[in-house]
Amino acid sequence: MAEQKSAASRRNLRPLARLAPYMFRYKGLMTGAVVCLSLAAITTLSLPLAVRRVVDHGFATSDTGFIDLYFATLILLALVLAVASAGRYFFVITLGERVVADLRKDVFAHVTRLSPGFFDRSMSGEIISRLSADTTQVKSAVGATASLALRNAILFLGAVTMMVVTSPGLSLIVIGAIPIIVLPLVAFGRSVRRRSRLAQDTLADATAYASEAIGAMRTVQAFTGEAAASGRFSRAVELAFGAARSSITARAFLTAFAIFLIFGSIIAVLWIGAQQVTAGTMTPGTLGQFLLYAVFAAGALGQLSEVWGELAQAAGATERLSELLGEESGVREAAHPMPMPMPAQGAVVFEDVSFAYPTRPDLPTVHQLSFAIRPGETVAIVGPSGAGKSTIFSLIERFYDPDAGRILVDGVDIRQADLHALRSRIALVPQDVSIFAANASENIGFGEIDPDDSRIRSAARSALADGFIEALDKGYDTIIGERGITLSGGQRQRIAIARAILRDAPILLLDEATSALDAESEKLVQIALEKLMEGRTTLVIAHRLATVLKADRILVLDQGRVVEEGTHQALVARDGLYARLARLQFNDGAGERQAAE
Repeated sequence: MAEQKSAASRRNLRPLARLAPYMFRYKGLMTGAVVCLSLAAITTLSLPLAVRRVVDHGFATSDTGFIDLYFATLILLALVLAVASAGRYFFVITLGERVVADLRKDVFAHVTRLSPGFFDRSMSGEIISRLSADTTQVKSAVGATASLALRNAILFLGAVTMMVVTSPGLSLIVIGAIPIIVLPLVAFGRSVRRRSRLAQDTLADATAYASEAIGAMRTVQAFTGEAAASGRFSRAVELAFGAARSSITARAFLTAFAIFLIFGSIIAVLWIGAQQVTAGTMTPGTLGQFLLYAVFAAGALGQLSEVWGELAQAAGATERLSELLGEESGVREAAHPMPMPMPAQGAVVFEDVSFAYPTRPDLPTVHQLSFAIRPGETVAIVGPSGAGKSTIFSLIERFYDPDAGRILVDGVDIRQADLHALRSRIALVPQDVSIFAANASENIGFGEIDPDDSRIRSAARSALADGFIEALDKGYDTIIGERGITLSGGQRQRIAIARAILRDAPILLLDEATSALDAESEKLVQIALEKLMEGRTTLVIAHRLATVLKADRILVLDQGRVVEEGTHQALVARDGLYARLARLQFNDGAGERQAAE
């Protein structure tokens, strides 16, 4: 990971350029911002001209009418400056909010399209940190910081130009000092960016751990791990603070260095100008005008040094977001996907499939696995832990692509099929149910574009979830808590079953779908599932004998291979691995006889 970040840092020398396409979507806001910025700068640059006229003409002739006219003009300029500054604020802040809103949406949408392989090696808390903290940093840059940088750049260039017009000789002193100031700014800016990136990375690590600990707080408290969790988070926060302090120190030194050089050059200019006024080669008004332009230029350059540090921080944040946007899914869409046959049949075929998880490439999970499941057939997959049962489901869903061999659904290689079309033909009931922080109706209808309320209730009734949902405070409108923490395991399982029933897909994947139910609920839900399974291809990962008995076939897996295949009775009679597993689980056949009865 560190090598990837280092390589990305070398490639992305100008990461803020990644924001340009987002900004150019809103040319109206950009035009308004530039117009207001330019108007404010021009108005500011016109003030020294008025000062020179007042000093050299109004004071010299004691013409109060002339002075009154110029001060009235200054009031008008102040009004124009106020309106332009307000417009600048409105346009640039709106642009920043709009750009970051689009960026957040694009990053999240991109993350949802990444394959599970990415999440196997990434911490969810760190991804959330990039979506929140880093985008906030970018918002500051695109909004206030960028506008200040542009304003000061315009003001600096304009002031330097007017200095040359006012006094070319004195201008050489100031212009000569600019390279001495700017070159260290660039060098220190790179250092600030590196330190800012480190600070953001360490903060993301702290956020990731906090997210993990909060999500497992019951486990933390059950094992009295509060002190250990707090200590680990404190250490992560202190590391983030140390990295941030390093970045702040670099920025502070950069600011002090720039300001000293800038105002040192102004003092030198003022001293030389004072000598020329004393000698009569320059008027006091001209010196005053030049001095104001020098102050404007110095102030603009000084603020640019501060803004440079902030932009360096934003560059680090943009770089992190760019890395996330640059992540490619391990499962790639076909350039020209083959259409899935209609109507859907539900046939599934594995042909010599081998696969190892990307995080464990040296430990293959399935080896040259081959089997065929006919449309409408119910097949149970059994085997010891680690035999590859859940991997089969992940491969059918195309969460991963096999390293060798191919998988066909309705005769189409799933690598050549449209991913959305493939997954829309599959309904999954996992053992570890995902419940979202939404109401019961939204959880059952998850994935549907516009689910019908009557269909949701019908699915809930079929899954025997209607009773406990109606008993909640607000029925189907009750928020059931993040990860369904307010529900029992059996209730969460029935929500998942209702979700699968609503999907009405031709292929049904049941991963211990009734494992969390009590005996009474399991029997009733099994009836509902049997009705749901009619006419559908169903693959069941199961240890419960009742499910296995009703399967058309049983595939027995061991170390990623099918070692036995047949019906329950045939496999028991063979007295192989299946029979041994059955005896261990069901107490030497007592459970089998009970279930058969």
